[in-house]
Amino acid sequence: MSSTISSATTPATTPAASSGSASSSAATSLITSTGIGSGLNISAIVSSLTSAFGAGQQNQITRQETALDSQVSAYGTFTSALDTLQGTLAALENPIQLGGFDATVADTSIASATATAGAVAGQYSLAVQNLATAATLTSNPVASSDSVIGTGNLTIAVGSSSTTISIDSTDNTLAGIAAAINSAPNNPGVSATVITATDGAQLVLTGTATGAANAITVTQSGGDGGLSSLVYDPADNVTNLGQTQQALDANYTINGFAATSASNVVNGAISGVTINLLQPSAAKTSTTLTISPDTTAATTAINSFVTALNGVLSSIQTLGGYNAATQTAGPLQGDPTLQSFQNQLQNILDTITSSTSGVASLADIGITADASTGVMDTSSTTLSNALSSNLSAVANLLGGTNGIATQIDALVTQYTQAGGLLATINQGLQSGLSNLATQQTALNAELATYSATLTTQYNAMDAAVAALKETQTYLTAEFNPNSSSSSSQATSNLSSGTTST
Repeated sequence: MSSTISSATTPATTPAASSGSASSSAATSLITSTGIGSGLNISAIVSSLTSAFGAGQQNQITRQETALDSQVSAYGTFTSALDTLQGTLAALENPIQLGGFDATVADTSIASATATAGAVAGQYSLAVQNLATAATLTSNPVASSDSVIGTGNLTIAVGSSSTTISIDSTDNTLAGIAAAINSAPNNPGVSATVITATDGAQLVLTGTATGAANAITVTQSGGDGGLSSLVYDPADNVTNLGQTQQALDANYTINGFAATSASNVVNGAISGVTINLLQPSAAKTSTTLTISPDTTAATTAINSFVTALNGVLSSIQTLGGYNAATQTAGPLQGDPTLQSFQNQLQNILDTITSSTSGVASLADIGITADASTGVMDTSSTTLSNALSSNLSAVANLLGGTNGIATQIDALVTQYTQAGGLLATINQGLQSGLSNLATQQTALNAELATYSATLTTQYNAMDAAVAALKETQTYLTAEFNPNSSSSSSQATSNLSSGTTST
């Protein structure tokens, strides 16, 4: 069936005009309702196509980023284990510090003692005849602390040190003189106080240092002469102050040998030992001073080292190995950095010295590698025996210039120091992540452009489909005589002067 359009038809009612109007209407509706013309979910289609377009690059970036993140985390774990290990080495590197000693005094009321690593095990007889004391001088009592004594110059000497204090009318009382002595800028070592008792107030001068060399003398000059009541000068037989305590050295004996000390804290009488004298011994009696190896600190330090060492070995196995049970490879499997460190560490742990003391290797102090797991085991019995019998040999094996702990410390430092190997590796990994971030930004921009292009194309298609549907609706109505819309349209055409053949 064919049809023609009468020339009398106005442009407003031609199919072409109607189609153009419908197309324009459909295009306008697409602005807010994408896909309404075609019935397609354009947003979902564009999203799917965009994802597919960038899938290859995105998957590659994601895989590389995941791998680099995993390596960064793995190296962080390894570095942390190395830091923990290095933290245990200081206590092992100094043989003197590791080889400690304990000092005990049988009668703790007479003395106490401490020993350094330089001590030597032994037992000694200690007796104390008298303690070291500081000089004490006391004035005759006066009515009160406000009583005027006099003016002039007081010269106070302690041993070879002295100072001269000027006393005038502003501080010529007993209390004023005490304050002037205490505040003197060149005080030679005397403290002054006023004690008030039932018989009156007294000035008390006390030396701040013990020992016979720290005797106190007081002389006066000038003024009104009142300060003469405070003079103490045995050399000139002038002792207006009373000596209530003499400055004395401590007298004691070690294994029967007499010794003296200006202080009650005695250093050097026994190598590496400090003795604190507390009170005189009973007549003709002595107490026992025992110096013995102190293995507690050494045991704790060595056990801490082994625990940290196992932490490093375990991290190497986990990060660089393959778990057959889970069929999972570590993030650093086959990594040459871990393999190199492990080989160097093992060489150090296998060190055997030329010592003839019976302590020449880690095995000699009870530290051995488990054959099945590779971790280090410690025999507490073997370690205890080695420490008790030859503490210095254990200290020399671990510490000193070529000690095992010293070598491990140097090895770890090469890896963990600023600018070291691990820092360089981490810098490279971070650079790789930064490059991937740049690639991701570029890919996101490319996908955004691609998505916008597809959206524009699909929207244009949708507008075209909408226009075609509008034309189809018109033609169906025009050529279907049974259609009520056809009758209505024909009537409309007749009214406007349009005919059909």
